[in-house]
Parts: sequence; C-alpha cells; structure tokens
Amino acid sequence: MSESNLNLLTDEELLGRKKKAKSSQIISAVLIGFLVGIAVYSTINKGIGFFTFFPLFFVFLLVKNSSDIKNIEQEIKKRNLN
Repeated sequence: MSESNLNLLTDEELLGRKKKAKSSQIISAVLIGFLVGIAVYSTINKGIGFFTFFPLFFVFLLVKNSSDIKNIEQEIKKRNLN
C-alpha cells in the first residue's frame, strides 16, 4: 500500500491494517522457510536445476511485498498511535 493511501485511513482502520499485516508477515515467514527448504532439498538430491530457482523466485516476491508493514508502522509512528 502506498504512503498516500495510508494518509487517507482513519486511526482505527490503520490499526486494523497493522493487525492484518502482522498475521500476513507470520504466514510469509513460514512460506519462505518452506520454499527455501524445498530449494535446499532439491539441490542436495538432484543438483542445481529448475526446482532450485523456482521456489527462490517466490521467496523474492514474498520479501518484496513485505514492505507494507514497514509503511504502516511508519504511519502509526507519525500519528503517535500505539
């Protein structure tokens, strides 16, 4: 979510987004661990191949999208909310 959209949210909506983002972050961490595990297992058993890089591509996408919670926390800090 962009910074301009966060400015338009009310305090309650912003805190609600923070809760959703935190749970999404936990799910993303589990998925990243699972996908890295698949890549390592594939590399050990069959060497470097498609199943080494395919899961790592999704790890990259998950990490790239995790900046939402940072933006939300910055907006909460700006507004002095807890």
